[in-house]
Amino acid sequence: MGHHREPMVQVGKEGISEGLVAALDVALDTHELIKVKLGESAGADRRALGAAVAEAAGGELVQVLGRTVLVYRRRAKDPEIVLPH
Repeated sequence: MGHHREPMVQVGKEGISEGLVAALDVALDTHELIKVKLGESAGADRRALGAAVAEAAGGELVQVLGRTVLVYRRRAKDPEIVLPH
């Protein structure tokens, strides 16, 4: 589901800032599943940074592929993505 999506948010040298969390919040409310690009200056441990980004957004880390992470957060009203139980 995330394959054809373009990164919507980029983590830079500032790391996880208030502005980044606000951008993640808007993107996840709109799309539920987003790609986040981890800039070269954001740090070397991609998995830990991806997990921290997902946690800051109140979402789940779905995948880490290179310097791109996929984050999911179910929308409270009218969710598009239905996960199997």
